[in-house]
Amino acid sequence: MATQNELSLTPQKHKVVIEYCVPCDYSDHVLRVTEELVRNYQHVISELVLHMGSRGVFEILVNDEVLFSKKDLSRHPEPGEALALFREYVGSEVSTYPRR
Repeated sequence: MATQNELSLTPQKHKVVIEYCVPCDYSDHVLRVTEELVRNYQHVISELVLHMGSRGVFEILVNDEVLFSKKDLSRHPEPGEALALFREYVGSEVSTYPRR
């Protein structure tokens, strides 16, 4: 787990966009993914945008790169899957946010 000094050495911040289908009520999925990312990587996320969509969409993008697409995989992310994909994207050298 990182100390406050180590966190200040992490210069790169990332924009996360989660687009989800409102008519489908994918709110539980988007809230779970949002909680996973914020609890663990809030120190490297500059923006977290929830984009309300339709037509069954559920996509997670980081810096405009698709990390997860329900359209491609025909499913929602499993618990912890979005977190693992984000960790892989930012690199294992980026520590998770220290819990008090």
